[in-house]
Amino acid sequence: MLAGQGFFYPIVGLASCVAFIYMSFGDLAFPLMQSQMNFVEREGTQLIVDGNPFYVNGWNSYWLMSQSVEETSRPRMNSMFETAARLGLTVCRTWAFNDGTYNALQVSPGQFDERVFEALDRVIWEARMHKVRLLLSLANDWKDFGGKVQYVKWAWEAGLGSSSSNDSFFFDPSIRRYFKDYIKAILTRRNHLTGIQYRDDPTVFAWELMNEPHCPSDPSGDIVQNWIEEMAKYVKTIDKKHLLTVGFEGFYGPSSPKKLELNPAEDFNKLGLDFIRNSKVEEIDFASVHIYPDLWLPPGTNQEQKIRFVSKWVSSHIEDGEKVLRKPVLFTEFGLSSKNKNFSHGCRDELFKHIFDLIYNSARTKGAGAGSFIWQLIEEGMEEFRDEFGIVAGERLSIFRLIKEQSCRLAEISRGGGWGWKGSKGRC
Repeated sequence: MLAGQGFFYPIVGLASCVAFIYMSFGDLAFPLMQSQMNFVEREGTQLIVDGNPFYVNGWNSYWLMSQSVEETSRPRMNSMFETAARLGLTVCRTWAFNDGTYNALQVSPGQFDERVFEALDRVIWEARMHKVRLLLSLANDWKDFGGKVQYVKWAWEAGLGSSSSNDSFFFDPSIRRYFKDYIKAILTRRNHLTGIQYRDDPTVFAWELMNEPHCPSDPSGDIVQNWIEEMAKYVKTIDKKHLLTVGFEGFYGPSSPKKLELNPAEDFNKLGLDFIRNSKVEEIDFASVHIYPDLWLPPGTNQEQKIRFVSKWVSSHIEDGEKVLRKPVLFTEFGLSSKNKNFSHGCRDELFKHIFDLIYNSARTKGAGAGSFIWQLIEEGMEEFRDEFGIVAGERLSIFRLIKEQSCRLAEISRGGGWGWKGSKGRC
């Protein structure tokens, strides 16, 4: 923590200088800054930067913006990026939303707290300074940080909502308009530290429409499919430079009846999702999948059974990317619960290594498996954010080594361009 605090003060000074230069000279002040990094692109099933393949060893720290708001907690954000740089991590998935709750970014539909927007600006700036990209999620299916529940409440209180059901987030015209307004505000935001609009900043790896969307009131999947098509098209009318994904867990639906048996249980067939159909949407650049054997499989499932499930789950979705979707597949959340009565750090290490090996084997054969993201990494002193999957990266040497090894071998496959920065020699 002390290292993070020490790093923070020179960054503030540098940021102030940059802001002054921008106020004096405008966008022309940043040609060097902009030229140092290029956008991640897609060619078929591969992610590409500067003509080289780009494989992601990433992590989740959803809390970066919320912790960047207050000066007292801001060093945690700084320190997290320092830790990530030491581990060679390339992309962080984090929330670019906080709707109607404490330190909300969107305090009401279309109304924003500039103080919190500046906190998100700082997250993007800090990521760039540490040569890390960001996968920014735009909404939450869960009630945490507002979520779709807050959007439905806003519409209902304004007398505009057509239903009090939380699933009306996906079909209510007023709520769809609210969300489009939000998308536009985020994508066109001009970072007060750099003067660059988010849609023009290659620090943003990709946009994610929503964290784990579910619509159980429509098991056919039509409602979610229509929502994805509409919102994905809208994003691309504003921003054609960045990649776009949906943010779901990868559950199979009606369009893939032979693959329904791969879902962890029958209940997962009824969430209104359809991995193949949803991911085929033209504007969706890569498919997202999550991996939670502890949460999904029946109680009492042993370690060997969990590993077997993970193997089938990962391999099946990579195969989908290669043979059906012709798109990259990113496993944007994975973890093992410490609340499992049979939990051990050794079991967690084994599961992580297995997932890392599956990704690496796909990468070295130019498959569609483009990377994975641990859920979640936190810094010391953040016990209030430590859920059953949370890991303090420096706490156990074994997990530190696993993460670092994966970063290095993926960077090697990326021909030294794994970080996606011109002139970077890598951090391995």
